Amino acid sequence: MANPVVVFETTMGNIEAEIYLDRVPLTASNFIDLAQTGFYNGMHFHRVIPGFMNQFGCPHSKDPNSRQSGTGGPADGQFKNLKTGAMEPRFSGGNIKDECISRDTNAPGSLSMANCGSPNTGGSQFFMNVADNKNLDWFSPGESKHPVFGKITKGYDVCEAISKVPTRDDNPRTPIMMKSVTVKM
Repeated sequence: MANPVVVFETTMGNIEAEIYLDRVPLTASNFIDLAQTGFYNGMHFHRVIPGFMNQFGCPHSKDPNSRQSGTGGPADGQFKNLKTGAMEPRFSGGNIKDECISRDTNAPGSLSMANCGSPNTGGSQFFMNVADNKNLDWFSPGESKHPVFGKITKGYDVCEAISKVPTRDDNPRTPIMMKSVTVKM
């Protein structure tokens, strides 16, 4: 069975990505569940750093000027692991367990879980790498650990363009909205 594909429809164009359900089923299933419920629709990129990455997925970013952008996640609850069929928990502010099992690197075009810098603090926020950020790999030395759960397959030029917009405190001066996130299973 082929991995799911997701289409990110942004105000700057579309980006398509493969989601690694076969490699990181918990992380991929969490993302797919959130996307299918419309969680990401209407959010804005709240952190854009040229030569590094584009981050979104915070519910506070529906207001692109919110000072809370980057601090939120989904509600606690559960979602179905699409590979195992098991129900998985979201806890302590919508966080999921870290899934450090696939050695996919934070290469340009990869999708990676954002977190608070502590174990098991990823939930809905993630980033699109626009550089070789292997220092963020869970299997690299250092503190920062960010599991990769997908790869951009179309529209990487849109991702790069987003990373180069003028910003103020890493927030795009002109808001960039995620109109919709559609999953093709």
